[in-house]
Amino acid sequence: MTTTTTTSSGIRRAAGPAPARLPGAWTLGLHRGALELRQFFRQREQVVFTFAFPVVFLALFASIFRDDVRGAGVTASQLYAAAMIASGVMSTSFQSLGVSIALERDEKVLRRLGGTPMPPAAYFLGKLWLVLVSGIAETVLLLAVGTACFDLELPTGAATWFTFTWVFALGLTGCALLGIAISSVPRSGKSATSVVVLPFLVLQFISGVFISIDTLPDWMLNVGALFPLKWMCQGFRGVFLPESAAVLEQAGSWEYGRIALVLGAWCVGGLVLCLLTFRWKSHRDG
Repeated sequence: MTTTTTTSSGIRRAAGPAPARLPGAWTLGLHRGALELRQFFRQREQVVFTFAFPVVFLALFASIFRDDVRGAGVTASQLYAAAMIASGVMSTSFQSLGVSIALERDEKVLRRLGGTPMPPAAYFLGKLWLVLVSGIAETVLLLAVGTACFDLELPTGAATWFTFTWVFALGLTGCALLGIAISSVPRSGKSATSVVVLPFLVLQFISGVFISIDTLPDWMLNVGALFPLKWMCQGFRGVFLPESAAVLEQAGSWEYGRIALVLGAWCVGGLVLCLLTFRWKSHRDG
């Protein structure tokens, strides 16, 4: 479509085609998500490491510790299988985004994107699509291993699956936002892995992933309760373990209301941290 302009002498001239309207942030976010997924799955080593890491640890811990847990009606391997799902969700969100965004900032990818007409929201939507797809794939893989090898039982009621859905959604969102926020901490892409993996590793020990929740001292559980991983583990144990296993929890119950409150608070807090800390340039670029 062309437009016309009128000069001061009254002559009408063609001004050329009208500029095309740019797609909205949501549409661009879908395209960014597709691009992120293609780039992710083309890197075979990263794909194997991302999906295999939680599965390997599940196989090791659940194979070594298989005894019945006294008074809980479950085995130690079932405890590990349920908690490792939460670890897998945090791995594909917090750890993945924290490292990848720091590398992109160091390689000036973010700086170049920041100079384009693309809305900043489209970039983050693309990352969230990547996290959602990889998080679902990781969860399906861990559930398959847990049910096939370690006697993890899938729930049969719709209400229980609904609980699983909101724990997964809130946990994934909160951890993804924390991953974006922590990506601004490393001073270079080379240090990103160390900066991001260390706190994640510590959280797995004090949140009931690697160490059974009933053997951790109260002060460690209280520290772990400040972060979302502990509450995701508790929520998934409530979904996949019988009610008798609730006696192992610090409060003696699943505390679904508190799980929703804490995970929801981390979604809000993570968003605030992202807004306050995210940078398109590296420390060297100012």
